Amino acid sequence: METAVTPPPDRRFAVSLFSRLRTAKGQANPFPIYAELRSRGGVIAAPWGGHLVTRFDLCDQVLRNRDWLEPDSRWREQQGDGTRWTAPSSREMSRTLPALNPPEHTWVRRSAGMFDRTSLEEIRGTVGRITGRLMDSLAVRLRDGEADFNALVSEELPVATIGHWLGLPSADFPRLRELTHDQVFTQELLPSSSQLALSDAATAELRAYFLELVRERRAHPGDDPVSRWITLWDAMESDQDKADEAVYFLALFVLLAALETTSTLLSTMTLLLLEHPRQWDRLTIHPDLVPAAVEESLRYDPPTHVISRVSSRDTELGGVEVRKDEMVHLMVGAANRDPAKHEDPELFNLHRKPAHLAFSGGIHYCLGAPLARLEAQTLLHHLVRRFPRLTLVRRPTWAPRVAFRRPLNLDVALI
Repeated sequence: METAVTPPPDRRFAVSLFSRLRTAKGQANPFPIYAELRSRGGVIAAPWGGHLVTRFDLCDQVLRNRDWLEPDSRWREQQGDGTRWTAPSSREMSRTLPALNPPEHTWVRRSAGMFDRTSLEEIRGTVGRITGRLMDSLAVRLRDGEADFNALVSEELPVATIGHWLGLPSADFPRLRELTHDQVFTQELLPSSSQLALSDAATAELRAYFLELVRERRAHPGDDPVSRWITLWDAMESDQDKADEAVYFLALFVLLAALETTSTLLSTMTLLLLEHPRQWDRLTIHPDLVPAAVEESLRYDPPTHVISRVSSRDTELGGVEVRKDEMVHLMVGAANRDPAKHEDPELFNLHRKPAHLAFSGGIHYCLGAPLARLEAQTLLHHLVRRFPRLTLVRRPTWAPRVAFRRPLNLDVALI
């Protein structure tokens, strides 16, 4: 029996909802808006073309099916000059691992070779030491009253961890953090022209930084990932300039992937637990629930709320016709609270069976997921042990984004 294909619903409904999403109130709490989106069906028309997907099963299907592609450099070039997809920062991102499709994606991902069980065990001690130092700094600040957990801890742990792993000077960490915050705008759902300009400038500076790093490591190789990538790519690519550029794109990808979303996870996880004091108290008594708390945080409010894919052929999704090269936006922030997937999805519940799309899925499942989990779990173990009386002072403000969540502050104190 053939599936009936229905026309997309009225785009005006989605326009009104996205207008609300882009307000400060919508950015602080987008979930009631997502619920309205879900109420209109699993696939609805996006205001700017393409489709929004809100059902968990459909998002999961797209992520796992190789008929759905990343918007790669070929696709972006077809969108024409003057679009967000042909901005310099977007063109640069199209050559990083997350924007590649097979077969190129396959061998670039294999060349990255990172964050397996062995390498995670090697980095575990580093994460623990960095976290301990950050907890000491937090303790000092809390003795004087309030502390911004976001600035003192969440922003510091990811850059110190990945910076140490890559062998970067600690003096460079603050600037790399700032550049990452600006660069991510090109990966947003609807970046403004001013946001794209920030992203273009940040991307150019990051390119210069990492190409210089590759040149320095080529001249003075060491026991670090960049030096190992150079050796590997020299064996795969006879043109040294092309090999160096391939290593640069790996280093850029690692920095961008390891900083922005992980720092958001650390702050959001802490915020959610402090907003749910019974869950926080339970965690202080039963620290064995730490991994579950991390997974439930990833489901309840993931760092990335939108993942985009392009159809490789004319097809249908959830009864809606999708043309070849048409884009679908997987609203994973909405899908993770799909009542068809989770009972009482609006309930923050540490005893829930883990099931979420925070790290994407299929061949593009996040390479850095094990490291992000390690950092989050390590931090949470330290927090419940050293600061069981931690409390939220006020709700944070949020960066002007839809796809990539980022709290700008997280003010805490001890009761």
